[in-house]
Amino acid sequence: MFLVLAAVWGSAFMAIKAGLAYFPPVLFAALRYDVAGVVMLAYAAYVVDDPIPRGRDEWAVVAVGATLVIAAYHAFLFIGESDPAVTSAVAAVIVSLSPVLTTVFARAFLPSERLTVVGVIGLVVGLVGAVVLAAPDPSNLAGGGTVPKLLVLLAAASFALGSVLMRASDDDDLPIETMEAWSMLLGAALMHLLSLGLGESIADVAWTAEAVLALGYLSIAASGLGFLIYFDLLDRLGPIEINLVSYVAPVFAAVSGWLFLREAITVNTVAGFLIICAGFALVKRTAFRDALREYGVLG
Repeated sequence: MFLVLAAVWGSAFMAIKAGLAYFPPVLFAALRYDVAGVVMLAYAAYVVDDPIPRGRDEWAVVAVGATLVIAAYHAFLFIGESDPAVTSAVAAVIVSLSPVLTTVFARAFLPSERLTVVGVIGLVVGLVGAVVLAAPDPSNLAGGGTVPKLLVLLAAASFALGSVLMRASDDDDLPIETMEAWSMLLGAALMHLLSLGLGESIADVAWTAEAVLALGYLSIAASGLGFLIYFDLLDRLGPIEINLVSYVAPVFAAVSGWLFLREAITVNTVAGFLIICAGFALVKRTAFRDALREYGVLG
């Protein structure tokens, strides 16, 4: 499930880049979650007894998801990436800070989720791998576009904080499908308000086949399927470990770029992937050891 999530979210960067040529950024993100939210609400109505959150605590979880994980993260990310100064490589490096930021927030809100020293080393190794894979130009990192780069950093921070706060709520009665659907719908509404405030208009959209494909893939695969897996793994693994997906997703972004956009897979891609695997193994070393013992590899 973790690898499927990394695959759909990694390939989503390609769809975002394609779609930004036809949509205003915040409106693009809002339309994405209009579609995804309706689809997920229909799915929730089918699979759970009550697809509507009940009580203050359940709506509080939805509000955190809608505000931080959906609206803030995607609005900041889409606006930041729409600036020419923020290349895919730069954005990938910034977003890969999410596990580090999650660790920082977890120290304040989830003391039980703190990593050991070896785990922290694993986070750092994974970040190094993401930097190697993205191969950013140092002169470009230090160049123009400071505000858009800060917006992408705010996106990563919003996602990390939202993950920690949702985990801290400890509301086991709210079904994942219900929480996801309403977070998407309310998050989309917030982004529509922001889009109007920024002067974006549906008249600015160029409805081409590529635009529809990009919107459809982001809505159904990256949003619907992706967040269904994400919230399930968030409950099972905790925010620090699940947000390691931002280290692995660039690998799938590189592969999808090679398959669909003819982008070359360089030595940096392979080296970065191997370093990421090493960092991930450090963080998950106990799980790997238990699995090896279960299958008789270790005594």
